[in-house]
Amino acid sequence: MSLARRVSATGLCAALYAIGAFSTSYLVSPFGRGQFRPAVVIPALFSIIYGPEVGGLGAAMGTLIADSVKRGGLYLPSLLAAVPGNFLGFYVFGRMLKRDFSWNRFSVASQVSLALGCAAVAYLYTAVISLLGMLPPNITGHDLLMLGTSLALWFFITEYPFVILLVPPILRAVGAKPPGAAEGKPSWLISLALPGAIFLAISLLLTLTPASAEVMRGLLVKLNPSYAASTLYLIQLLFAGSGAAMAIFGFLLQIRSWGLKP
Repeated sequence: MSLARRVSATGLCAALYAIGAFSTSYLVSPFGRGQFRPAVVIPALFSIIYGPEVGGLGAAMGTLIADSVKRGGLYLPSLLAAVPGNFLGFYVFGRMLKRDFSWNRFSVASQVSLALGCAAVAYLYTAVISLLGMLPPNITGHDLLMLGTSLALWFFITEYPFVILLVPPILRAVGAKPPGAAEGKPSWLISLALPGAIFLAISLLLTLTPASAEVMRGLLVKLNPSYAASTLYLIQLLFAGSGAAMAIFGFLLQIRSWGLKP
């Protein structure tokens, strides 16, 4: 692909991602920071079709534009945390699928790259806002770790289902065949049922073990105790509900792909 086409594709990815991210930028996480962002589908598509550099750079620029427009000026936490995290996630995603695309590999790449990207954004973000004095002065390193972990989990669970469910039909609808794409069907056990089971396990972990107290410490950094307790309960429900839905949906789709009736 020519340099001019790469530049054009990167600019288009950045613009579309900025519009998509800004459209949901006011739907924030239960922690008061971090947003609901189904627009991650856009750089995921560009990473597959045009390559990891296009998807990574487009995601980095798009997220900075969206965050800065929302706040009326350059937003340093986005520049120092969301930009590198978005670039890392979608560059790794595109690199894992470059020249060797299959639907099962797509499932694994989605899980690995989003986990890396979400963790990078979350932990960098908590460190940056702490250094900028945007958190209580008496916050400890352990509190920052728990807040970052809570945000990473929120980002992943609200982004992964959109990528795994929307990217394949969009690719087919636009007639885009990724480089090295092999024929075959995705394993819904890998792409949906397995992550769903993991989400259910996390819900149980947050409900039945001392891990809930640790997450509560992270919530208390930004929230008052009563709201933090309600938020923890909502997080448990989010993991349980989405995990159960993904697991059941994944099993049913897999049975259907085998040509069996559930």
